[in-house]
Amino acid sequence: MSHLHVIILGIIQGIAEFLPISSSGHIVIANAILTELPGGGKLPDTNDLNITLHAGTLLSILVIYWRRIVRLLSSDRAVIPKIIVGTLPVVASGLILTKHFPHWLDNPLLAGCMLPVTGLLLLWAARRPLGELDYTDLTYGKALVIGLFQAVAPLPGISRSGTTIAAGLAVGLSRQAAATFSFLLAIPALGGAIFLKTWQLIAHQSVKSTPVGIAGSPLSSPGTLLAIGAAVSFVVGLLALCWLIRWLEKGRIQYFAYWCIPVGIAVVVWQLVKGA
Repeated sequence: MSHLHVIILGIIQGIAEFLPISSSGHIVIANAILTELPGGGKLPDTNDLNITLHAGTLLSILVIYWRRIVRLLSSDRAVIPKIIVGTLPVVASGLILTKHFPHWLDNPLLAGCMLPVTGLLLLWAARRPLGELDYTDLTYGKALVIGLFQAVAPLPGISRSGTTIAAGLAVGLSRQAAATFSFLLAIPALGGAIFLKTWQLIAHQSVKSTPVGIAGSPLSSPGTLLAIGAAVSFVVGLLALCWLIRWLEKGRIQYFAYWCIPVGIAVVVWQLVKGA
């Protein structure tokens, strides 16, 4: 594993976690491409990198939405139970997938199949009538609907932000409110994913100090590489989140579909030709 590999994955995580194009799908696809290049290779502890990349993007949400979070803990406390209701479905689906279908989570062919699904969902969301509800006006039923959309997000190629924003628009939220509730939902979703992966590492005793990169070089130690990945995903995540908020306000969510659909088709063709 090289510094470049980690930086590339950090950039992809930072962009795709917030832009509705699926970070998990792009990470799976990028890793499949990078490992096939001359000198490529998989991380000895891929889960370590996943945890730190997710931690970087989680921090970027906390930085951008810190005022909303303060409000959530004070005047908007009534929204917290609705966030919990919206989070429960993805907790259930995530546990089922990691326990019974873990091979799905790093399958580039599945990621390629799911990316066009994300694209079609974005096109559908763009055609929805504009809503006027604020996220504080959500009922428990509408919060659950958004949560059920989020439940499919652990599949590579399905965008968590795309599904939750589309669901928010579908239940009548304004564009800004749909984005805000989507990223408030991301806090327990990302936090839970980090906790789950950390617990799995501890349970399977997979946290190792195996050297990565150039032996004897502090800049090539596992900890340094992970820190680089987290820092890159944090900085890029800040930029991507600000960009997405502006694009949503201008009603441009459908533009991301024009990336997801052709990329997904190309990946499916690549994987089928490779397996033939």
